[in-house]
Amino acid sequence: MHLRLYSVERKQQQLLEGHAGCFGNILVGDGEVPAGLFAFQERKAGTGQTKLHIMDITKNRGEGAAPYKIAVDIAMPPDAPSDFAVGLHLSEKHGVVFMVTKAGYLFMFDVATGAMLVRSKVSQDTIFISTTSASSGGCVFVNKRGVVMTASISEPNIINYVMNQLVQLPNRQEIAFTLARRFGLPGADELFTQRFNQLFASGDYKGAATVAAQCKSGVLRTPNTIQQFKSVPSVAGQSSPILHYFSTLLEHNKLNALESVELLRPVVQQGRKELIEKWLKEDKLECTEELGDIVRPLESKFALSIYLRAHSHQKVIACFVEQGQFDQIVAYVKRVGYQADYTQLLTNMIATNPEGATNFAKNLLEGQNGTPLIDINQVVKVFMDQNRLQETTSILLDALKANRPDQAALQTQLLAMNLQQAPKVAEAILQMNMFTHYDKAYIGQLCEKAGLMQWAMQHYSDGADMKRIMMHAHQMTPEFLIQHFSKLAPETALECLYDLMRHNRQNLQVAVKVAIQYHEQIGAVKIVEMFESFGSNEGIFYFLGAILNTSTDADVHFKYIQAASRCGNMQEVERVCRESTHYDPVKVKDFLKEAKLPDPRPLIYVCDLHDFVEELTDYLYKNSLMKYIEVYVVKVNPLKCHFVIGALIDLDCSEDFIKTLLQNVRAACPAEPLVAEVEKRNRLRVLLPWLEARVAEGNQDPHLHNAMAKILIDTNRDPENFLKNNAFYDSSVVGKYCEDRDPHLAYTAYKRGQCDEQLAEVTNKNGLFRLQARYLVERQSTDLWTLVLNPENPHRRNVIDQVVSTALPESTNADEVSATVKAFIGADLPNELIELLEKIVLHNSDFSKNRNLQNLLILTAIKADKSRVMDYINRLDNYDGPEIAKIALGDPYGLYEEAFLIYKKSGLNAEAMETLLTNIDSIERAQEFAARCNDKTVWYKLGKAHLGNGQVPEAVDSYLKAEDATDYAEVIQAAEREENYEELVKYLLMARNKAKDNIIDGELVYSYAKTERLADMEEFLSGTNTANVQAVGDRLFEERSYKAAKILYQSIPNNSKLAACHLQLGEYTQAVDAAKKANNPKTWQEVNLACVSAQQFRCAEIAGQHIIVHPDHLEEVISQYERHGYFEELISLLDSGLSNERAHVGMYTELATLYAKYKPEKLMDFIKMNVQKLNIPKLIHACERHFLWEQVVFLFSHYDEFDQAANTMMSHSPVAFSHDQFLMIMQKVSNMELYYRAIEFYLTEQPMQVNSLLSTITPKVDHARVVHQVRKLGHLPLILPYLKTVQQHNITTVNEAINDLYVEGEQFEELRTSIEEFANFDQIMLAQKLEKHELLEMRRIASLVYKKNKRYKQAIELSKADKMYKDCMDTAHDSGNQELAEGLLKFFVDQDNKECFGACLYTCYDLLRPDVALEHAWRKGMTDFCMPYLIQVMREYTDRVNALDKKTLKKEEEEEKAKSAPNDYVPDYMVPGMMAPGGLAGFGNLALTAGPAMMAPGMMQPGMGGGYPQQGMMMTPGGSAICTFS
Repeated sequence: MHLRLYSVERKQQQLLEGHAGCFGNILVGDGEVPAGLFAFQERKAGTGQTKLHIMDITKNRGEGAAPYKIAVDIAMPPDAPSDFAVGLHLSEKHGVVFMVTKAGYLFMFDVATGAMLVRSKVSQDTIFISTTSASSGGCVFVNKRGVVMTASISEPNIINYVMNQLVQLPNRQEIAFTLARRFGLPGADELFTQRFNQLFASGDYKGAATVAAQCKSGVLRTPNTIQQFKSVPSVAGQSSPILHYFSTLLEHNKLNALESVELLRPVVQQGRKELIEKWLKEDKLECTEELGDIVRPLESKFALSIYLRAHSHQKVIACFVEQGQFDQIVAYVKRVGYQADYTQLLTNMIATNPEGATNFAKNLLEGQNGTPLIDINQVVKVFMDQNRLQETTSILLDALKANRPDQAALQTQLLAMNLQQAPKVAEAILQMNMFTHYDKAYIGQLCEKAGLMQWAMQHYSDGADMKRIMMHAHQMTPEFLIQHFSKLAPETALECLYDLMRHNRQNLQVAVKVAIQYHEQIGAVKIVEMFESFGSNEGIFYFLGAILNTSTDADVHFKYIQAASRCGNMQEVERVCRESTHYDPVKVKDFLKEAKLPDPRPLIYVCDLHDFVEELTDYLYKNSLMKYIEVYVVKVNPLKCHFVIGALIDLDCSEDFIKTLLQNVRAACPAEPLVAEVEKRNRLRVLLPWLEARVAEGNQDPHLHNAMAKILIDTNRDPENFLKNNAFYDSSVVGKYCEDRDPHLAYTAYKRGQCDEQLAEVTNKNGLFRLQARYLVERQSTDLWTLVLNPENPHRRNVIDQVVSTALPESTNADEVSATVKAFIGADLPNELIELLEKIVLHNSDFSKNRNLQNLLILTAIKADKSRVMDYINRLDNYDGPEIAKIALGDPYGLYEEAFLIYKKSGLNAEAMETLLTNIDSIERAQEFAARCNDKTVWYKLGKAHLGNGQVPEAVDSYLKAEDATDYAEVIQAAEREENYEELVKYLLMARNKAKDNIIDGELVYSYAKTERLADMEEFLSGTNTANVQAVGDRLFEERSYKAAKILYQSIPNNSKLAACHLQLGEYTQAVDAAKKANNPKTWQEVNLACVSAQQFRCAEIAGQHIIVHPDHLEEVISQYERHGYFEELISLLDSGLSNERAHVGMYTELATLYAKYKPEKLMDFIKMNVQKLNIPKLIHACERHFLWEQVVFLFSHYDEFDQAANTMMSHSPVAFSHDQFLMIMQKVSNMELYYRAIEFYLTEQPMQVNSLLSTITPKVDHARVVHQVRKLGHLPLILPYLKTVQQHNITTVNEAINDLYVEGEQFEELRTSIEEFANFDQIMLAQKLEKHELLEMRRIASLVYKKNKRYKQAIELSKADKMYKDCMDTAHDSGNQELAEGLLKFFVDQDNKECFGACLYTCYDLLRPDVALEHAWRKGMTDFCMPYLIQVMREYTDRVNALDKKTLKKEEEEEKAKSAPNDYVPDYMVPGMMAPGGLAGFGNLALTAGPAMMAPGMMQPGMGGGYPQQGMMMTPGGSAICTFS
């Protein structure tokens, strides 16, 4: 196989003899960039040697050193010497190359040296594809079974593996070191330390620094290393080693905290800002607060950046303030969640930058996640203390915009401040309508005092207050008053309206507007009553006119009509009466009639809209307003003319006026109601001129023509002609009108309009049956026929007689005849129908040869009179025979002979034969009929009948005469049921000639076999056939005809079934041969089962070898052997099967299980040799069942079930425990509870090894829980080494446990160190425990603990009791408590301890009052010991007085200059010491800034503890103290 390597740059190609290759960028040299490598596996043709080539293809040969290139031989596994690579993968993450082979082997090589690090078989199946895994730095591959596997480096273990496992590699340490430093792999700390020490000792400081930088664990980057480089002297003209060290670290990675501090100290001293900026941008420094403090004097911007990264919040805020970036402070504290002293910040900012302070306060109040960072009341106090109303208002407006109920007090305060000092600002705030929760009564009072009457009115809720303010309505706008009324209760609003109208009638317009706006709340009726009380019709008119369109109150509309009429506005009265739908029409009508308005049109509209037309007509007629009657009828509503005409007739009005009125209305009046009204009064003739005029106009209104017809009928003016020729009258109405006057006219009208029911009723009533019969035949209506032929109709017989005798014989229309016949059929009148049809069909009418009528006659006879059917069949010849025969055969008629005659007459022999066989059931007549017909179809039906009766020979004979093989399936079934195989052979031979079907051939073969004609069967099989030999063979096999089945299986051939036949016949060797040809697991399984049962173990083993390679059948084989007790043979079978190339995991697992059951001594060796090939969970269960715990632990460990392995080892420690193995397992367990169980187990069974266990699991356990567990078991001293190791975490429980052990062991030095370095424990309890200890040092430690916890008095008393006076003075000084210091001084005075008195003055200098010290010294004669202290006090006093004089003078000068300046001037400078807390009593606000004086060494007495110089103290050569300071 060849690989083609093509260079895109050079456009050249090269053929390589190999199987796999890959590309990658990997670091192959120190200080270089990753090289572009190409790796491939080579195998020359004709040789078995395999090589791995790795070369740099990106570097040209002319570029200095030669390109990287190596070639190494690959040692292929002995069991697969011809194996080859299917994938090669360079790991850029770990610097190795993976090679995956076809046979399932995984190789791993070091890229730098080509050394083989791993060769292992990872898959029993062939691997066909692989790819690189970028995430893990390994590779992923898939075998032919579809199993996806991955291979990658275990970073924590690879270095240890290379150093300790690959003993065959002489350069393994160099390989491990190279991998560790180039790719950052852990586990090589010892190698790094050795290499560092070698290089440092040889003077290669640059190389040593590089090694320290490359060590990713940081084990070399310690203070000792820095000190080591510092201790090396610099060589003239060369950089110092420490500089080499730092520059190398900066090249490789980031400095840690200690290194950053050490590097920046000299850089800051030299002022190299650009270096600091560069390193910060590149993130080369680990930022800490200490680092920021170092950089801050040089550049605060850099310090701010460092503080931000170090999360030093207080220092960050200080830098922001220093730089004036106040807005950044809030953003920062929001982000980090820090709480600063914002009150002081605001106080300082207001004086210098009020606007900035305002914005800063707003940001603070906006807060973090809606939570303010400062109390708003504090903000208001800070600003108002400096009279900053404008800024306070701005802040409060922004802070109170949420308008919450809890802000009520602040809202009140904001409005009150501005109403009292800036009313216009307050008015503007109120106009914004931002606040709703303030004290409205109080603000209302302030608004009234400020002259803001409208706002006062808005804020008052008491009626008396509002009435008082209402007196100033002239100062308020109408719009405001209208809006204000919306806030009043309805009763109060109505009272105010009364006051407005009563106070000034000119307020009518405002009162109307208010009433219009709020009438729904107050009530329209109450408002009308208010206006009526003042006699203001105009007010009512304007008010109701505005709300009329929206009101549905009838009284409102009535009052408006009243007011409009009283105001003389007739147009409005007319409009409302015409358009409104909400007034009470009766009430309005009565009012208008009583008012007797000169123009009655409003009354006309009311009566017209509400159907008071008769009353209106009566009013107008009686008041002689005839003109308005005509106006109403003609112009207003002609549609109600009929009411007017009716009323006028009732009023005995003259006919001439009525006719004139109708002529004027013309066609606008609807005819129907007009005719009804006049007809109701029996005055139709009045309408005749109007009706004739409408008819002449061509009006087609039925009601109009109905009236004309009625008039003509009553006047007898040729009504029949009108009824026949007029097409517009309503037949039902006119016919009804005629019934009592002339039935014939009624018939004429009903016939014209096809009023069927009315016509039938009138003809029945008047005996006009002939007319009815003719109408029925002509009408052809199914519904009408149903009505007439109803059995409940008493006149039905009369109608039928007239139809049969007269109407139907007269008809020549086939449709009429058909409709009539259908009607008789539908009415279920068979006898009458037969009578009717015989008259039509048998009496030579026009319809005698009609096929449908003949069919109908026969069918009717079948249903009604069966005796006539045979006669009709013989006499008629134009009917549908087959259909009628089917009906005759069906239920419930059963006319079989008639049906047979019909079929025979029609020449339908098959149907006739079917009738004989099925209905008449005469096999003899059927045989005679078949012989006479000699029809194959008839013979077929006869054969089928014989077959149905079980007469197989007769059926076969009939089928042979019919030469029909259609029913071969039924024949075969019947013959086999009766076992007539000889007859069946004859039939099947005939059937083969008619049809080609595998069933026929198969049954023929089967019949040969059943008749023992095996020779004929073989001859048939040798020829052409379509038989399903397999199915026939299976059938014979199931029936135990093994010889015949063997012949069939040999002819196919079917070796699987053939083998089964051999087995049944006891031919085992031949069965094995057949199974080999079949090569089927199921066949082999059958052979194996039979051979084992027959103890033919040689044949059974041959068969078993082919079965066990199939995992699905393996367990069945094992159970078969075990059931018979052949254990040795089973183990031998599986053992020999492992050499098969198809051996799988199941075989190894089952063999191991058998070893566990029957030969446990061989199990461990077998597991170790084949651990990768086992189904470990299954084998674990087997080992557990047989109590093989050592093997269980081994299997759990290799299956990565370390939790189970640990549990097993602890549960079965006598046989399964191994200390080293247990420690290895505990490093990998995942269940945290196992650690604590393991500790208890070790304390119980392996107490001397418990610290070894704890050191292994230290990073993974809860140290507090460990301490509680061990303390409970009473073995705490055993784990002291472990406790010392984990004390660095400063855990309370651990610290207390160590301290308890130190106390019990009286190790006071260790206890003091522990307390000072680790303070996280119950210190007070320890101090109480130690203060009564018999050892002095323990009591001193108790005093120290009290001091650390600020219980200075207890510490001092304890030290006093032990006469440890130096401790007393140090404690008093640290306390900062003046009372304690002076009490201690008094104690020394009382004890007359002059030396301690002087030492106490020096130590507690800042806490002692000069007058107290001087008094004690004077009274006890210790002035000499007090004199240095007094000298120092006087010096500080003098300096401060001088500074105060200068400041006072400067302030006076500035005040002179600033007389014209603003009042809120703030001085730019304040002496730092003015407000210092350590001021001397009796000196006011003065505080001396210099440090304390120091007592000369000669003044110290033995037992005082010694002293040391303090800041500001200078010593003369003679040892005397000089109290001067610079």
